[in-house]
Amino acid sequence: MANKSDSSRAYVVGAYRFMVELDGMLVAGFSEVTGLESEVEFEEVAEGGLNQYTHRLPGRVKLQPLVLKRGMTMTNELWNWYSDVMMGTIERKSGSIILYNEKDQEFRRWNFYDAYPTRWSGPDLNASSSEIAVEAIELTHNGFKAR
Repeated sequence: MANKSDSSRAYVVGAYRFMVELDGMLVAGFSEVTGLESEVEFEEVAEGGLNQYTHRLPGRVKLQPLVLKRGMTMTNELWNWYSDVMMGTIERKSGSIILYNEKDQEFRRWNFYDAYPTRWSGPDLNASSSEIAVEAIELTHNGFKAR
């Protein structure tokens, strides 16, 4: 039986080592990021004549919003950003979600563009729970690229 070394896992990374960067500044403490997802919509066009085929033609790219979750902190920058949007002042920010490998080296980076918050949710409060207070912010963006 062959011995497996650490090098055999060089392309496998855990989903738990990541950072979020907004406008070039690392934003600490996000515990979860969801929404790294896109989908190419398509249109079905029936072929004329024999009518035996349906062609699928590519259409628009549909993007999901990014949802960032973190424990409540002393700073209020996420709420303030969202509050400004509610008051009509939209400040768009670009950023990155950075995934690290087991040696804390950057493994993959998804850069997103022109994001602004469209939803904020505060913690679920329960006196009998020992869970930490978590806030979430949903960001609508104009696309992302992986590198």
